[in-house]
Amino acid sequence: MSLSLYDVSIPVFIRAFGNLSEILKKGEAFADEKGLTHQELLEARLIGDMYPLTGQIQRASDSAKFAAVRVAGIENVPMADEEASFAELHARIEKTVALLKSIPQNAMDDKEGMEVVLKTHSGPVEFTGKSYILNFAIPNFFFHVTTAYAILRHKGVPVGKMDYLGRR
Repeated sequence: MSLSLYDVSIPVFIRAFGNLSEILKKGEAFADEKGLTHQELLEARLIGDMYPLTGQIQRASDSAKFAAVRVAGIENVPMADEEASFAELHARIEKTVALLKSIPQNAMDDKEGMEVVLKTHSGPVEFTGKSYILNFAIPNFFFHVTTAYAILRHKGVPVGKMDYLGRR
């Protein structure tokens, strides 16, 4: 049996969101322990022109759900990008994971060659289903998950590689 687009994306996103949730919990506990405001971590950035921690979580969520919308053909579940607390970020992750878990395993079957067109400010970008998942959706998702991890690590949260990778 060969790997499907579903196999290489949806379960991978779900697992990474589980790890990200644990990293966020460690960030919140760290803030509480050190007497930092939660906002100090939630609004932290690696550099001024990048999204803060909240935006990184929102973009990771969008990357995963739009992979499902664009390739599996499921209906989009709009999310307002208004999260401003750890609890709201956890809720966003839970909502995204619930959406991903609702996708039938065969929903992405035979979609490797389908056309996926992203409309960007600089014009449309065309992909096949396979190239969209492998060359855009997954790398984009992990860029934002990694950046969220890096923001918290940069702020002193005691997380390491195994927190990022997960132990399961």
